[in-house]
Amino acid sequence: MFELVTSEASYYKSLSLLVSHFMENERLKKILHPSEAHILFSNVLDVMAVSERFLLELERRMEENIVISDVCDIVYDYAANHFSVYITYVSNQTYQERTYKQLLQEKAAFRELIAQLELDPKCRGLPLSSFLILPFQRITRLKLLVQNILKRVEERSERECTALDAHRELELVVKACNEGVRKMSRTEQMISIQKKMEFKIKSVPIISHSRWLLKQGELQQMSGPKTSRTLRTKKLFREIYLFLFNDLLVICRQIPGDKYQVFDSAPRGLLRVEELEDQGQTLANVFILRLLENADDREATYMLKASSQSEMKRWMTSLAPNRRTKFVSFTSRLLDCPQVQCVHPCVAQQPDELTLELADILNVLDKTEDGWIFGERLHDQERGWFPSNMTEEILNPKIRSQNLKECFRVHKMDDPQRSQNKDRRKLGSRNRQ
Repeated sequence: MFELVTSEASYYKSLSLLVSHFMENERLKKILHPSEAHILFSNVLDVMAVSERFLLELERRMEENIVISDVCDIVYDYAANHFSVYITYVSNQTYQERTYKQLLQEKAAFRELIAQLELDPKCRGLPLSSFLILPFQRITRLKLLVQNILKRVEERSERECTALDAHRELELVVKACNEGVRKMSRTEQMISIQKKMEFKIKSVPIISHSRWLLKQGELQQMSGPKTSRTLRTKKLFREIYLFLFNDLLVICRQIPGDKYQVFDSAPRGLLRVEELEDQGQTLANVFILRLLENADDREATYMLKASSQSEMKRWMTSLAPNRRTKFVSFTSRLLDCPQVQCVHPCVAQQPDELTLELADILNVLDKTEDGWIFGERLHDQERGWFPSNMTEEILNPKIRSQNLKECFRVHKMDDPQRSQNKDRRKLGSRNRQ
């Protein structure tokens, strides 16, 4: 709890520096057009104002007693009623990063002034970009700090209730922030994809507010019907290109001019996949994709070859996410399940990959022989693929069990005892006031 307060003070100090040293610099104001300044700094003044009020309340609580009674009730109030300013700021991140890069490339005066301002000892050697990303880092860290508080409070206590409430609200804010970032980048991505498509079949509208890209890439389609396979054929496979959206699969062939000719499509819910048994080297990494209802309203079957075992499994998982995996998810309430811990942070390179932070713990749902794991992160239930060499397996069953127990505790549903404690907490909060 003490760390939550002191880290908020440090964060507020850094925000103040971002505003006073960079945003309000008179020379910078003359260099930047008002629209550029707005995109670059967004609503950081609102974020700083909320942080200031939040910090004052936390410090007031600390002054009440040398042993801090609780901070999660304050976190809950701010997450539920004031932290929407973070969603606005973080949602602007895609445009903020692009504008910052463009300004550095195209405006020499901006580049020179920023370099000069960054040399000031007040910046502690940090670039402007490090200050701009602070709000996103802070809201994520607050959630982790509350998780750590939750691990240490007594079960079924008043403190546990406030920590659970605070964690739930922070999780909603973090999810809304992530969704805001995704929506901005997804819209641009969908427009770009639609421009590249030429339809050989009846045209399908690609752009939709509720649609986004899950995976795209080239696979080899086996030519000829399944019954007439022959290894003497010179060209056994031909290239096709798949665009898989959250609700739609579009099958294309790449044509000159960075364009794609669409020759089939199907709703994602009407896709089925099946792995071929070991068929030798030629048919290694081959799977069957079945469209129960394609663009011509009939069933279609494609035999597809991936470049590796991991690529095949990743496509199969994305095309039919509800198929059985090698291992069972912790959500099935199993007492034990293969687990790994991140030992090297890694950033997702594809939409079906998972970005890992140091010490993230994940349940293993599937893995490949060529070094990829499909996992589910315990603290937020996000799923995705990641390289196995970024993690270490947790071999001790007692530690795995403890990890699951802590996860269930953080995400457990409301129960009557919790509701009673919640009412008592509100009463206690009024008494303190």
